[in-house]
Amino acid sequence: MPSIAVDGYDIAYAEAGSGPPLVMVHGTLGDQRSWSAQMAPFGERFRAMAVSLRHCWPGRWEDGGDFTIARHTADIAGFIRALGAGPVRLMGHSRGGHIAFRVAQHHPELIAALVLVEPGGELDESLGGAPPAGNQASAFAKAAALIAEGREEEGLTVVAEHTGGPGAWAKRSEARKAVNRDNARTLLGQIHEQRSPYRRAEAEGIRTRTLLMGGNQSQPQFGRILDALEGAMPNATRVTIPNAAHSVQADNPAAFNAAVLDFLGQG
Repeated sequence: MPSIAVDGYDIAYAEAGSGPPLVMVHGTLGDQRSWSAQMAPFGERFRAMAVSLRHCWPGRWEDGGDFTIARHTADIAGFIRALGAGPVRLMGHSRGGHIAFRVAQHHPELIAALVLVEPGGELDESLGGAPPAGNQASAFAKAAALIAEGREEEGLTVVAEHTGGPGAWAKRSEARKAVNRDNARTLLGQIHEQRSPYRRAEAEGIRTRTLLMGGNQSQPQFGRILDALEGAMPNATRVTIPNAAHSVQADNPAAFNAAVLDFLGQG
């Protein structure tokens, strides 16, 4: 499995195809396998690379204070620089969408196009305040406590249902559950990730051509974030994928892949 060293840590990734680089960043409890349905289709046009964030599979969880948004943002920026291939197409889902947003905010020279798939987080007052449908920090803290006690399945169920609604864990394929189980203990670090809310000035400052994506069956907090970013980002367009909830790229990969490739083909 290939990897690139960034600040002394080997960032592992999966790769398919050749051509302009496309870097994909997974969300909470995920890893490079979260993009398994995208690798072959995207690899037909791009050098598609799905990154596993620091401490995520195939890495291992280690106690420490470096499972933060800032650390992972720096890792993705360092990864892109180390490729030496110029600006990349950058795509992130959920927590990975938040990280991709921060890379575009702080390192715009590294990004040729940006795809944010139901980016996670909260909105500050300038964008209308925190999303409804519960407090993510408290839900994730509850899940982390269960995982720390060895009640892994219960903790993973809490996260799945917070992001995907009632019964979301039971509906997941065994392959997706295996990815979540392999990364369960990263949630112990994520509850201290120091995630800042999105601010209007930050969103307005991202000039990169951006695609905002969501599923038509997703929880309302994700739609509210997309609404706010769509209204603030000056070069953003939006697509809603049918028959998909929060895990848009896994729920309806055919429609998702077609929409992404259409957007990236326009640049």
